[in-house]
Amino acid sequence: MCGIVGYTGKRQAYPVVLKGLKRLEYRGYDSAGVALRNDKGLHIYKKKGRVAEMEEDIVGKDVSATIGIGHTRWATHGEPNDVNAHPHKSNNGKLAMIHNGIIENYAPLKQDLINKGYTFSSDTDTEVLLNFIEDIQKNNHCGLEEALRIALKRIVGAYCILIISEDDPDTIIAARKGSPLVIGIGKGEHFLASDASPIIEYTKEVVYVNDYEVAIVKPDELILKNLGNEKQTPFVTKLDMDLAAIEKGGYEHFMLKEIHEQSDTIFDCLRGRLLPESGQIMMSGIEDNIDMLKNANRIVMVACGTSWHAGLIAEYMIEDLCRIPVEVEYASEFRYRNPIINKGDVIVAISQSGETADTIVALEKAKEQGAFIFGVVNVVGSSIARISHAGAYTHAGPEIGVASTKAFTGQLAVLAMMALKIAKAKGTIADDRYIQLMKDLYNIPDKVKEILADTSNIKKIAEKYKDASDFLFLGRGYNFPVALEGALKLKEISYIHAEGYPAAEMKHGPIALVDETLPVVFVATKDSYYEKIVSNVQEIKARKGQVIAVATQGDTVIPSMSKDVMFVPDTDEVIAPLLSVIPLQLISYYVGVAKGYDVDKPRNLAKSVTVE
Repeated sequence: MCGIVGYTGKRQAYPVVLKGLKRLEYRGYDSAGVALRNDKGLHIYKKKGRVAEMEEDIVGKDVSATIGIGHTRWATHGEPNDVNAHPHKSNNGKLAMIHNGIIENYAPLKQDLINKGYTFSSDTDTEVLLNFIEDIQKNNHCGLEEALRIALKRIVGAYCILIISEDDPDTIIAARKGSPLVIGIGKGEHFLASDASPIIEYTKEVVYVNDYEVAIVKPDELILKNLGNEKQTPFVTKLDMDLAAIEKGGYEHFMLKEIHEQSDTIFDCLRGRLLPESGQIMMSGIEDNIDMLKNANRIVMVACGTSWHAGLIAEYMIEDLCRIPVEVEYASEFRYRNPIINKGDVIVAISQSGETADTIVALEKAKEQGAFIFGVVNVVGSSIARISHAGAYTHAGPEIGVASTKAFTGQLAVLAMMALKIAKAKGTIADDRYIQLMKDLYNIPDKVKEILADTSNIKKIAEKYKDASDFLFLGRGYNFPVALEGALKLKEISYIHAEGYPAAEMKHGPIALVDETLPVVFVATKDSYYEKIVSNVQEIKARKGQVIAVATQGDTVIPSMSKDVMFVPDTDEVIAPLLSVIPLQLISYYVGVAKGYDVDKPRNLAKSVTVE
């Protein structure tokens, strides 16, 4: 959550920071602000609402500066308003700071500072931390860098911090723990951001700052130190990303673009790994650790949100094909309930951003207890990628829309290959089934393209049901987690209450909701549960529910029982979720658009959840 941008160099800082904030707005859009330092001192401009509202408010004001920091906020402490917006200024007016994260012990720190005479204009933990730094600097007669290091040893929580000082014309001091920070290296300039999207336009050389590191950033110098004041060697990485990947490319919304990119992103995920002609799956993260994986006592999937749904589908895949017990855990619950972890357990962490705070803490605890950590992430160089013993990238490219689409199908593609490779090594899959599943998986990108070739029917269905107050999504087997994902997407994008359930479980409660006004979406592709789900459709139809079905092309039974149908090509049930989820992504998108909402920036949500 929260997007941060910084620049120091020879350019005018404000245009660089402003453009960066617009690219990071998916991380939070409760308020936005910038701090600029020029010959006249520090200037802070901030405004409740979107970046565009701040930009409009700044017109005509002094924005000349070659150093600046900017922030787009997802509120934690204090409601979204102008005062709580970042950046914040210290009591002496000499420091400006932006912050992504949560300072858990801010309350006692604040009370101590109030007792010393400090005043606070906002309700934020960030202003407390900034004045704490000022107080240390004043009492210890030390520089800003040293004061920050001392402060960070006292605070509890997560942070990514950028500070500029009226007394220093060209230096940004930054630090991180638990919240991401990337530094772009230019010629006589440096760029700082929460992720690489604001940086890629200017340089492809970046440094990913590690936890507990402090960065002293000048136009022509980057120094990294740990909290013990020991210099660290920056590891420079080349970005594998192009500018077009973070532009809309003619689509009305990033979400629609990313849905339509899935035939390409799944292909990119499979390319060079899945080789059906030779019967090979080339994944070094699995090959190098195959004994650990195939002999695992159990596999625990740890994730949040959409990634948790990917983990549920992987549970079906791995137990079915590999005969290894699998548990799927919400990271936020897993980290707090003192789980039993033994050597020989494999923890699979699934995250689009690789920066999900709860997942990171859960992994750290599991790692301490001797578990083997395997990461499935999209963002190269992310925290989870670095914590993991091994892993696999999904190669879905930057995902800007807050509601995850292409990252989800990329995760499913990686997890399917992982299940197949372990099953083959363990001998729990017949050769002909292995080859057939490889071929079916290889053909998924073309079948996705087939679904996306004409979405007009799905758009009509969305417009028909856009005014419903509730939805029920039902599925069985591999399609049960798809039903959960469909319900989540609709909630995120359209703000319509939706529940996902196993189809047979509806008789244990949700069927009480069914009447002639309730749309019930069945994920009812042809699989081993097909006859059972036909019966479930009949049960809803008998109670006059409005049945909307995702069905296999050529099926006549499910369509005959449904008010509306969205067809997908036939494929094996193990990988059917890669297809059956796409109509659900589209119907959520079209419902949200029909209701007039900004589907790329749904209210109260942010893309990367870097706080608990």
